[in-house]
Amino acid sequence: MAAKPRVKVPKKASAGDIITIKTLISHKMESGQRKDKKTGNVIPRKIINKFSCEFNGNAVFSCDLDPAVSANPYLEFSARVNESGTFRFSWTDDDGTVTEAEKNIVVS
Repeated sequence: MAAKPRVKVPKKASAGDIITIKTLISHKMESGQRKDKKTGNVIPRKIINKFSCEFNGNAVFSCDLDPAVSANPYLEFSARVNESGTFRFSWTDDDGTVTEAEKNIVVS
């Protein structure tokens, strides 16, 4: 199953505003501790283990995620914007898969 990201960033802001950014990604987040009911084998761990956000190439927020994080992880954080630009978001999975999203903001 491919992870599906959803991101909410205001479309407009004034210079110096602190905005709230909300992200949600559809992902099962298999911890590696459950067993398959049919075979009894352990289901391999497959979680999103890293999230990062950049604005115009500068790091804004990043975090490491652990198996205890629920499925479909939701993250909310704030950022100060002084200029128009693009937020770039990336989620990295255990197998190296990177899911990305972008949102633009206009600052007046």
